Amino acid sequence: MFPVLLIVVFGAILLVSLLAAPRRASIEGFFGGQTAGGRAPGLWVLVLIQVTTWIFARSLMNAAILGYYYGIMGTLAYAAYYGSFLTGGFIVGRLRETGAGSVQDWIGARFGRRGNGCYNFVIALRLLSEVFANLVVVGLIFNAVLEGSGTTAIWIVAVLGLAYSAWGGLSAALRTDVVQMLVFLVVFGVAFVALVTGPAFDLGAVLTAPGTAGSYNGWILLGVAALQVFSYPAHDPVMMDRGFIADPATTQASFLHAFWISTLCIIGFGFFGIQAGLVGAVYEGELIGTWATMFPAWIFGLLMISLLVSALSTLDSALSSASRLVVEEGGMPRTLASGRIVMVVFMLAGTLLTLWGNATLFDAVAVSGTASMFLTPVLVVGLVMGRQIELWAYLAAFSAAMLGSFVYLARDWDAVAVWLMAGHKYEQLLLICICVLVTGFAAVLAGARAR
Repeated sequence: MFPVLLIVVFGAILLVSLLAAPRRASIEGFFGGQTAGGRAPGLWVLVLIQVTTWIFARSLMNAAILGYYYGIMGTLAYAAYYGSFLTGGFIVGRLRETGAGSVQDWIGARFGRRGNGCYNFVIALRLLSEVFANLVVVGLIFNAVLEGSGTTAIWIVAVLGLAYSAWGGLSAALRTDVVQMLVFLVVFGVAFVALVTGPAFDLGAVLTAPGTAGSYNGWILLGVAALQVFSYPAHDPVMMDRGFIADPATTQASFLHAFWISTLCIIGFGFFGIQAGLVGAVYEGELIGTWATMFPAWIFGLLMISLLVSALSTLDSALSSASRLVVEEGGMPRTLASGRIVMVVFMLAGTLLTLWGNATLFDAVAVSGTASMFLTPVLVVGLVMGRQIELWAYLAAFSAAMLGSFVYLARDWDAVAVWLMAGHKYEQLLLICICVLVTGFAAVLAGARAR
């Protein structure tokens, strides 16, 4: 009975999303998010669409899983990435002061096509990882509630998500994100209240929980997040795209509100993972199977709905940003057909990657975040300090970040492992991040000169 009910409720949300999408798409609406009247979104619309594109299924699961293993420090370490709204708002503000209409405008003016090519490569990988990771969560959920249904569910969600995304582009994503975020807040809010008012919940125990594996690696991940939080938003095209569609004052306010709302949501979801560790629940199925044994069916159902809604909201945003990236930055004809072709390619590629079998969700964050770190010295020295940076220095910082990402991804290979310190993978990640930053700053400072 429960699997049928879950499918019916999620199907209804998909239907509402289809109905919420605009009936007609214009070029400016598809790529720029403008309404039919040519208006930019208001403050709270912008806040909701910022939050829903970062409160995605992969992030919710990461916060809960890290909370289960490393207690409150694991969840806080992941929540630290949401400081990206503050650093991202700062970066957008400085970019707009220079007259740039996007990150690519600023990079292209200083480093030309090669500079933009490096940047676009990194964000294309991030967008692909977003499609892949959120579809993986969809598969995990349906496999947990109805064994063997995961792959079918992935393809159904991929097709339906693509349908309304390709219908209206960014304008569809903006409208459906608002609906989906409101649904998420209500559903998750009810589940959270049920958790904290339950007889087994002890706030003091949750706030001091060491996790099932101890808090040490939580502190390590907090260090990683601190090193990546400046560059992380700059390589997220979904956040950056939404930083240029409203006036500066509205945009800055939206980043601030999105920060505290999304951070609270992530920490709140992390409580579910921490609680699972505190009650001694056995970890299974990316915590989904664990929750099924811990909570009454209706609470478990609310958790699953909140995850599915967050996955859906991220898919349409990732696809709309992918179409803008390839068409407006890659030189394809600026037509609806071009944008829709790009969406099909990204959705198909992300769906096929789910067959690869790697469901380690934090690895996507680690690799993506490390790849973005070449932007830290470039933005600090070039954007904040106002220095001119030589192309070779930019490329050296980029190469260091790419090498760091590859080393972390290939850390189990014998040829790579000999170059890494012995220890936990998160300790290795912290060391890699330090090396990438030191190398990047050394190259950029060596290649910097006054304008």
